[in-house]
Amino acid sequence: MTIAEAKSDGRGTDLFAVRSILFLPASNPRAIAKARGAGADLVVLDLEDAVKPADKGRARDAAVQAVASDWAMPVAIRVNGVGTEWHSLDLDAVAGSGAEFVVVPRASSAHLVAGVREAVGKPVLAMIETAAGVIAAAEIAPETAGLIAGTNDLRADLRLPLNANREPIGAALQLIVLAARAAGVPVFDGVFNQLTDAEGFAAECRAGRMFGFDGKSLIHPDQITPCHRTFAASEQEVQRARRLVAAFDGGAERFEDEMIERMHVEAARRVLGRAGA
Repeated sequence: MTIAEAKSDGRGTDLFAVRSILFLPASNPRAIAKARGAGADLVVLDLEDAVKPADKGRARDAAVQAVASDWAMPVAIRVNGVGTEWHSLDLDAVAGSGAEFVVVPRASSAHLVAGVREAVGKPVLAMIETAAGVIAAAEIAPETAGLIAGTNDLRADLRLPLNANREPIGAALQLIVLAARAAGVPVFDGVFNQLTDAEGFAAECRAGRMFGFDGKSLIHPDQITPCHRTFAASEQEVQRARRLVAAFDGGAERFEDEMIERMHVEAARRVLGRAGA
């Protein structure tokens, strides 16, 4: 059993196998209906940024109603942040709902995250999207079932220009990944905002995988397939992993013109596990 499974509510969701996290406003019934068959690995019904203040109560009720029925994938609810007028109402609703996870926005301390987890009795996915959250990520991660990089809010919190690319937040992204790996929990990249830029989205997925992210947050169902294509191991990777595992005999040795050790075998086994091979 993985650490993420141990921190789940008993349904056995392996978050390390998640490639795509589709966020959608809980106030939009058409989006909810479409998400049921869209094929994302995890769906997040959002009560926070995607919902207008006037629609918060309606969105909360809709999210609870939606998770009361069966889905083909695990479903989480993102609550409004600590300090907002909706936070405690959201926690009460999620605690009594069928949501498998609660998503906490702007997580800035381990104490905050632990408090939410205890209040709802469900595992937490913490969004690291502020400078304070990045600095505290190493303490936050052990209290969670996983971390999500909130790249839009992080850019805003760092007061970056609106057209800033990912380079200025590269150090923050790596710290988030490091915190998750040290705690043994999965970690997911932030969203890509340009809905019609397929090439840019694919490039950001590749960059996220190279950073060490396990998957990516999405804002449209059309992003699911290319996301899965990037974060899933290719057939070439799977075949090479099989050969590497089979060739290893316990020590440093040569394999296909490179030196390998046990760490390379462990990485190859992760590739095979992720591919179900």
